[in-house]
Amino acid sequence: MDLPHHGYRSTKQRTRGGPPSSDSVLFDDTSATAPMNSQGYYTPSGYSVDGPSADLQGGPGANNLFTDPVASAAMMYGSSLANQGKDMVNKEISRFMSVNKLKYFFAVDTKYVVKKLMILMFPYTHQDWEVRYHRDSPLTPRQDVNAPDLYIPTMAFITYILLAGIALGIQKRFSPEVLGLCASTALVWIIIEVLVMLLSLYLLTVHSDLSTFDLVAYSGYKYVGMIFTVLSGLLFGNDGYFVALAWSSCALMFFIVRSLKMKIIPSSDSTMGMGGAKPQLRLYITVATAVFQPIIIYWLTSHLVR
Repeated sequence: MDLPHHGYRSTKQRTRGGPPSSDSVLFDDTSATAPMNSQGYYTPSGYSVDGPSADLQGGPGANNLFTDPVASAAMMYGSSLANQGKDMVNKEISRFMSVNKLKYFFAVDTKYVVKKLMILMFPYTHQDWEVRYHRDSPLTPRQDVNAPDLYIPTMAFITYILLAGIALGIQKRFSPEVLGLCASTALVWIIIEVLVMLLSLYLLTVHSDLSTFDLVAYSGYKYVGMIFTVLSGLLFGNDGYFVALAWSSCALMFFIVRSLKMKIIPSSDSTMGMGGAKPQLRLYITVATAVFQPIIIYWLTSHLVR
């Protein structure tokens, strides 16, 4: 039976189809692979906010630098160049200043320092001036009181500079420039004295076992007498200054003559060629060095006492 038409078009019943296939999807659904962080934001896939990747943390990507033969060869070459440069620097330093020799001159103890200071101030009571050796090498200062050292000259130099600052301050003449001038003048006098001594030994062809450090040590012992002289001048005035200057000068000259006499040794061939003149030259050099010491002491201390 035909139904009457009421103005509506008859339609067929539509069927609901399944989800579209993967080939027809225009955009990937990333909601399953991009988890939310604690702040509610999505994190793109493949990126972690927790820290750097494994390559930056020394992972397999970083190890490629060390496994690369070219990089390894470059590192080895750079290391060898650094070692060669270090060896060259040490070699050049050892030509002018041997660390082992420098350690020898600072091998002192309290007993040695006290005995040495007594010899410097009262050398007339000392009898044995010979430097002792063990297997062709001199004994260290702590084992032989006659061995030269650099500890006492260094400490005496520093004490002299401090005492000069005190003396200038008492006289209201202190200034950093004046104190620096005192220090530089005292240092220059030692350098001049050592150079003159080395030049004299070279020009007169006097062979000796004196090293540069030995000469610096013997030249630096004058600061002990300078400290005594300045202290006497500050405590007792000009009279005390000149008495102390005379005593310290005589004691230092006696010490230098007796010490250098054992050190300056002429060679046998030169002695034979000069007809016995070499021992006289040795004596002249020793005496001239000793006489030169009071002049330096007076020059470096006279302006500190008024």
